[in-house]
Amino acid sequence: MGPLTAAGALPLVDSEDVAWFRDRPDGARGAAAALGRRIGLGEQRTAELVLAVAELAANVTKYAVDGSVLLRVVRNEAVAGVELIVVDSGPGIADVPGALRDGLSTAGTLGIGLGAVGRLADTFDIHSQPGLGTVQLARFWPRPLPPSVNGEPLVAGITRPIGGEQACGDAWAARTDTNTVPSVAPPADNGAAPAPDGPVRPSWSALTGTQPFSREAAPRPRPGVEGRSSMPVRAAVAGPGQGYLVMSCDGLGHGPLASVAAQAAVHAFRTGGARTPEQAIEHMHRALRGTRGAAVAVARIEPDGRLLFCGVGNITAALVTTGTRSTLLSHPGIVGHQMHQLRTYEHHLPAHGILVMHSDGLSERWRPADLAGLLHHPPALIATALLRHAGTRRDDASAVIARTPR
Repeated sequence: MGPLTAAGALPLVDSEDVAWFRDRPDGARGAAAALGRRIGLGEQRTAELVLAVAELAANVTKYAVDGSVLLRVVRNEAVAGVELIVVDSGPGIADVPGALRDGLSTAGTLGIGLGAVGRLADTFDIHSQPGLGTVQLARFWPRPLPPSVNGEPLVAGITRPIGGEQACGDAWAARTDTNTVPSVAPPADNGAAPAPDGPVRPSWSALTGTQPFSREAAPRPRPGVEGRSSMPVRAAVAGPGQGYLVMSCDGLGHGPLASVAAQAAVHAFRTGGARTPEQAIEHMHRALRGTRGAAVAVARIEPDGRLLFCGVGNITAALVTTGTRSTLLSHPGIVGHQMHQLRTYEHHLPAHGILVMHSDGLSERWRPADLAGLLHHPPALIATALLRHAGTRRDDASAVIARTPR
């Protein structure tokens, strides 16, 4: 993801070095120690991380069904930490507040209890539902806590490779756009030439526009999925203020070659100067030539809830509230190989809603009710719960959750 800058900036962090422990969750303990040492977490903080990993992994091993542990590095431009996610498919915890009380631990664990894990971590969150399972998230930063760690990230995602593979062909990323001057739309050009990219520099301050809209019939939402169409924006421009862009990518196929395409898309997205989704996809289209190509969707989210969206290929995207799901329209094509005229759609993301984007490694047949009890949790926890609910093991899988800056 894109960097978190100074205090007061939008809270975004990178995530990298993703490692899943499915069959042997207890193996995460040694990996956590290695990660803590490698990123300079400090001896005491690394020991606390390892203790939390050991406790949660022991719970999963002894009691959970289909439990997995995820470890990854989280990073902003100033500091790196470690994020731990534990997910299972049951039996769930009937009394979460009770489980967090001091003195309650389960036989066969280290005995420190969930309450102690919550105090050790800088961020700790848990969602559990009897019969469905539990998702837990813990994040550890160095001590003293850096001032740049200024809140829960607005956007987070999760990726999981197909069974038997280490490399994942799905990826996601986000980056800020802090330009305070609105971008300027270029004159209409009925040719299909892409609008120029801005300079590649950290400020992402190029004043760019988008291609004109070709009046083809807009695609319809796919069968079986709630949705409403919106009119495409003829010449979408970025608004002023601190917005951010978020991208979801699915490299064709799976395994190392799909991962090469996905990482090329991430690099192009992070280093490009585009301020709008169309411009970002054009940049990735050029960067992915010579790879397998990918399905890609990009959204720009602004502080007032304005959302610009452009998608190519089979990335599912939707705006979700506690009772509604509105599908965002993508168009056929393969980024890096063949794309038709790009189109941007403008939506409004309510303050109490989320943007969901996921690859076809997740079924589309989930409902708003499946996420209704999760919307107040961190995006990483929501993404993990959605992956557990709708993910398949027949393909790489990824889910990304984003919120409006507040």
